[in-house]
Amino acid sequence: MSSFLNYFSNVPDSHRIYLLAASLFLFGNIEILFLNRKTKNKIIHILNNSLFMLSAAPVQIVLGFLLLNVLKFTSQNHFGIMYSLPFTQNNFAILIIGFLLLDLGEYIYHIAMHKVKQLWMCHLVHHSDRDLTVSTTLREHPIETGIRLLFLITWVFLSGIPFWALMFRLFFQIASNVFVHTNFRINDKIDKIVSIIFVTPNMHQVHHHFQQPYTNKNYGDVLSIWDRIFGTFTTAKANELVFGVDTYFDKSENSNFLQLLKLPFGKYRKSTFIEK
Repeated sequence: MSSFLNYFSNVPDSHRIYLLAASLFLFGNIEILFLNRKTKNKIIHILNNSLFMLSAAPVQIVLGFLLLNVLKFTSQNHFGIMYSLPFTQNNFAILIIGFLLLDLGEYIYHIAMHKVKQLWMCHLVHHSDRDLTVSTTLREHPIETGIRLLFLITWVFLSGIPFWALMFRLFFQIASNVFVHTNFRINDKIDKIVSIIFVTPNMHQVHHHFQQPYTNKNYGDVLSIWDRIFGTFTTAKANELVFGVDTYFDKSENSNFLQLLKLPFGKYRKSTFIEK
């Protein structure tokens, strides 16, 4: 446990970049075995989504610095929910409870991005991708990056989760998020077992279906337990799924990087499909 704590307490940022790159490479190549698309179209799609990494970088740098200072404050002052619990000296308990709290925070954040109109206008940049692949993981508007990190900073401040536990969860989250955005499905029997606890590609693909009520289901980040507890879990057959958003279904509006950057400043469009 000491070596585990030492690694995640001092993990360099470069390791997270390596993990993201390795995950994209691994699952991207797995996709090739299941997808039959023209190479040119695939490259254009990847490049378009990858540009969001550049637009998000300044936001991540600034708010990353703020996050580190918040972590330092909660640690030095023993501030937050974690420090009020009776087993704060048990590192294994801190790891599990911290993971659960962070995952619950992501679930709450995700619902807010769907339910609040102004936030949805940012989040639909991600959902408007008509061609769901591992590169869709990168497709996040810089405004949403800022909102997501500010929510995380607030959540970390209130919870008092230590740096090493946050880093462990982040490593797990990176690989998981790339995996669930892959455009292939695992065996249904295996999926039924795995998705009892973890979000799977089968489960997350339902969330990317272009019509309600599916868009507002399966909000889970790494764990599926919150969807099951709060009644937002659902399933759908693969042949029923069409990716994208019904209000921005035209590829002329959702395939160009510069147009997508302007999207949050446009007029809100109400879905023509009634949620059940």
